Amino acid sequence: MKTVYVDGQHGTTGLEILNRLEARNDVELIRIPHEKRRDASERKKLLNEADLVFLCLPDDAARDSVSLIKNPKTKIIDASTAYRTAEDWVYGLPEISGQREKIFKSDRISNPGCYATGFILMLRPLIEKKAILSSYPAVSYSITGYSGGGKGMISEFENISPDNFQETICRPKNMQLGHKHLPEMQKMTLLENPPHFMPIVGKFYKGMLVFLPVFTDNCPKGICGKRIHQILTDYYADEQFVTVMDLNNDEKLNDGFLSPLGCNDTNRIELFVYENKEQTLIAARLDNLGKGASGAAVQNMNILFGFEESHGLE
Repeated sequence: MKTVYVDGQHGTTGLEILNRLEARNDVELIRIPHEKRRDASERKKLLNEADLVFLCLPDDAARDSVSLIKNPKTKIIDASTAYRTAEDWVYGLPEISGQREKIFKSDRISNPGCYATGFILMLRPLIEKKAILSSYPAVSYSITGYSGGGKGMISEFENISPDNFQETICRPKNMQLGHKHLPEMQKMTLLENPPHFMPIVGKFYKGMLVFLPVFTDNCPKGICGKRIHQILTDYYADEQFVTVMDLNNDEKLNDGFLSPLGCNDTNRIELFVYENKEQTLIAARLDNLGKGASGAAVQNMNILFGFEESHGLE
């Protein structure tokens, strides 16, 4: 039996992790009384008692919690962006080459960002297999549910007045081109330069689509949509949470529109490849609170403790 403490258990990701763990008999959840959740001494005590701590906090608060952990046996999975490119932390995306073994051997794991998860799983295999060069000028755009913005954005979207309803239907962000996921998106895909990335928040609670246009004229000779689809299919053939859909898959739902909601309430990510004679487009669909956050965190915990990787995620 492993003891687990969720620091930040009242936030969106923390609540989702608790929901996934409450029915399990192989972990014991340590809870902090609501009135003591800001008590530093109580938090420090629990942080050092647990076999594993999930940090579901803003970056600075996550760093503070890490500084409080003195017990060398306490393992950490951090859901913030604080350590995602840190050399002494392992990036928690087991589906890319060699990462699952690193997670199993580590005691400091940084959970990937939701946008980054889709982007990396689309692009990393193509760079590894030299279908795309590391110097490629990558462009990505995405649409996601508003839950990814935490309690503040959830409240903003769910308390919309008639006066600003139109303004909140679809909201592009990152107009300064400096999104917090860019460092991990660059590092974990092996790109030489950060991608050009434009996320869009839609008026739905959760679910997301991440897109990667591929300009095959800028790729090595012989690269086309069919070849890209084959590389992704082979790369993820043994991965239970990654499904590469049929080439040019048409769901025939909503008059041909690809819904961002199709993987909600799962730890699944689906990859789509579309092509015609001139263009290729890759799309990733996932639940931004599932494989994009809490589901991934539980998956990493399962690997870390040698549990069945899908336990609690079916």
